[in-house]
Amino acid sequence: MLDDMRVLRDAVREYRVAAATAGLDWPDEGESPAGQPPGVVYRIFGVDHVAEQLAWLQSQRWPDRHVLPNVGWRMPWPAGGEALDYLGVSIGTPFPWRQQLPLFHFDAVLYTFVLAGEREGEIWRYEISPDAWDAVRAATSLATLFDQWTRGIAAGVVVYDEHRQWLLVEDVAAAPGLDPLAFPVAPIDETLLRARQRECGVNMAVVEEGFEHQEELLDAIDAVKASLRA
Repeated sequence: MLDDMRVLRDAVREYRVAAATAGLDWPDEGESPAGQPPGVVYRIFGVDHVAEQLAWLQSQRWPDRHVLPNVGWRMPWPAGGEALDYLGVSIGTPFPWRQQLPLFHFDAVLYTFVLAGEREGEIWRYEISPDAWDAVRAATSLATLFDQWTRGIAAGVVVYDEHRQWLLVEDVAAAPGLDPLAFPVAPIDETLLRARQRECGVNMAVVEEGFEHQEELLDAIDAVKASLRA
């Protein structure tokens, strides 16, 4: 889902304020207008447009430090086909595997932004592991994701570590009203994971044959990368 731009701006601003109030060094540097993605982005991901919501988020001036929960950072616009390597665990998604941009990187979890189709604007998450078939929606939109993180800070399950100067996620499952899948923790409860996968349209037959289908996916990634170099 693509957020109304006012809703997205407010959600990101509220998260920054909550993070700063918790102790994170994140001064208000004002809002930047949405820029344009590099032209190669369209070729890498096989799309003909990039949503303003994503372009705006990528244009914001964030500190050169970890400002997301669990030592996460916003990934820059990709410059080449190597960005597709991150999608090698995108098994069973209900949209073309290539039409998602790696957006947030955490210690063991990757979040992507769906670029096209009925699910445009959704945020999907993947555990960075060679044998984890956990493609699942983390949030229906960017604003929803930032709102969950803001509420996590308010609930005391996203806390500031003064020694490391990071925001860390504690036992989010214990906080009522929060969606554990919106938070970059791994591993996650398998019952919750499987239920959400079915709910959001993941092909469970493909997931159950993860290794076999990953080989096919890796071959497809290599083929696209070769075509980009041609």
